[in-house]
Amino acid sequence: MAEVTQLIHQYLRHNKKFPLVFCPGCGHGIVLGSLVRSVHALGLSKDEVVIVAGIGCSGRIAAYVDFNTVHATHGRALTIATGIKMANPGLTVIAVMGDGDAFSIGGNHLIHAARRNIGVTALVLNNFIYGMTGGQCSSTTPEGAYSHTSPMGQLEAAFDIVELTRAAGASGVARGTVFHVKALDGLITAALTQPGFNLVEALTPCFTQYGRGNGFKSAVDMFKWLKEKAVPLETYAKLEDKAGRIPIGVFVKRDAPGLETRYAAMREAVRAKKGGAA
Repeated sequence: MAEVTQLIHQYLRHNKKFPLVFCPGCGHGIVLGSLVRSVHALGLSKDEVVIVAGIGCSGRIAAYVDFNTVHATHGRALTIATGIKMANPGLTVIAVMGDGDAFSIGGNHLIHAARRNIGVTALVLNNFIYGMTGGQCSSTTPEGAYSHTSPMGQLEAAFDIVELTRAAGASGVARGTVFHVKALDGLITAALTQPGFNLVEALTPCFTQYGRGNGFKSAVDMFKWLKEKAVPLETYAKLEDKAGRIPIGVFVKRDAPGLETRYAAMREAVRAKKGGAA
């Protein structure tokens, strides 16, 4: 049996309808594959992994993987993930969110998860739009881009996910694309082993809601666009003309204990003090 077939049988739920619910040309299935390969590479037991997903296309990932899973309400994946990690720090907790779920509806939760440096890995699938919920512009829709709620072009500036999360205090921040699959596998694997709050932004095409309205003739064209525009961080730094180019790679990597670790240390210190006083 081929390795990919083995992974499918080992990590995906057999009672779900296949092929996936994602539209043809959507990159979310590629991110699902990267997630499964990363968990497998680290040798984690399925019982040790918790996936918390929000609402939207990316939220369907939680329905397919055979881990402990929670399909949360819109924008609240990180609040539930935080509670799970604090209750059982030994678990590997992953919050899977779209750009609207993470940075629009759930934006306040994300910046505080990064500020607290809670030991959760946030996997943000950024397709620049609300996909499943109607094709509205999100907080990452590029200025000038078209959507169902910006038919004359988006007037608002877009969030830079990397810069926002870095400024909020995360231990690890990285960006990859679904075209650069092996690199994305490595970014997710590294994030799962790094202490504290780690975010991986995965740029993924949405041809159905975003591409067709913004000059892309096919989903293949969107993958070609990722190939052309996304460059490794080291290469990006040397470019004289950075206009239109997207740096990918690891932007932040620091060894800082997560909130759950700091809380456990405080709890033990209090217990020790009480025992000494007794």
